[in-house]
Amino acid sequence: MRNFELEVHFSKWEFAARYHMTASDVESISLKELTAMASPKDRQGFENQWLGYTHTWGAPDLRHAIAGTYRTMTDENILCFSGAEEGIYTSMRVLLDKTDHAIVVVPNYQAAETLPLDICAVTGVPLRPDENWRLDIDDIAAAIRPNTRLVSINVPNNPTGATLPENDLNALISICRAHNLYLFSDEVYRLLELDEGKRMMQVADIYEKGISLNVMSKAYGLPGLRIGWTASQDKALLLRLERYKHYLSICNSAPSEQLALIALKNRDKILHRNRALLRKNLEELERFFSDFPGLFEWSPPDGGCIAYPRYLGPDGVEDFCRTLVDEYGVLLLPASIYRSELMDAPADRFRIGFGRRHIREGLDVMRTFLEKRHGINEG
Repeated sequence: MRNFELEVHFSKWEFAARYHMTASDVESISLKELTAMASPKDRQGFENQWLGYTHTWGAPDLRHAIAGTYRTMTDENILCFSGAEEGIYTSMRVLLDKTDHAIVVVPNYQAAETLPLDICAVTGVPLRPDENWRLDIDDIAAAIRPNTRLVSINVPNNPTGATLPENDLNALISICRAHNLYLFSDEVYRLLELDEGKRMMQVADIYEKGISLNVMSKAYGLPGLRIGWTASQDKALLLRLERYKHYLSICNSAPSEQLALIALKNRDKILHRNRALLRKNLEELERFFSDFPGLFEWSPPDGGCIAYPRYLGPDGVEDFCRTLVDEYGVLLLPASIYRSELMDAPADRFRIGFGRRHIREGLDVMRTFLEKRHGINEG
């Protein structure tokens, strides 16, 4: 298995860098803050939680709450995992074998490409940076082979924040249905679209061979719970995924399941708080990048809490990011972390996160670095 380059990079810098400016989640809250939102009954349920094994599928009340976040799903359409990564891993291992072919978008979260590549032939289809990272559905159609089994998308996309318009989603589903393909849809950044008009329908709700992946980590800002799930109309597939999970986590953490349930019952409050933080931080980013028009090409993402601006400096984005973290303690992710084995991907960009508090502190340090390196404030 190939190294997971993002996690290798984070293992060195995530907790060592003073300014974590590339976080992919929204600012989390404390256990005390979360339990304060609970009803007396739910708080007592958490405090009295039995610390034994739990249901492999996930706690029944948690699955019921998750199903409620979809339009057509029931409890039986939900399978819980230990975070989103286990859901991706299990889905790829169950759906694909060495005789198959898969199609994935580029750039993407590395696991979406690396895991299929470890199993079968894979074709990459580009998101087009000059068209606001648009996915051309004709590119998907052209990539289909007789043995294609799966199309994998990530909406809102990591790292670009691109969404998929309704017409394009419908066209994609029509293609998948015509060729009897599974559509795996990583939707972990859904609900972080500041323009709700750009929010994509959840694939599991509208396609019989769709698999929707989600997690408590991103939009809810609770990665420490390690609670993710897949939703699908295909109950036979979910059963196969559940059987594979027996070799991995077996079941989720019982306290985490109860805490996730509390969060989902308070989802409107949590999401309102998180979107407000994103709006505030996007304003900070807009001001920062407008001060350096000769060094950055910037446009806000459609969704999520990360963006993928272009760096125009003569030193190049790799040196820019390396010097920032080595000498100034500011962590960004350079384009090399999103390198694809399937096709050329943009090599002059970096991922910056805007879901955490105190973003201005990191931006002030970046400003000092840029003014020192390039001589003047270009604003």
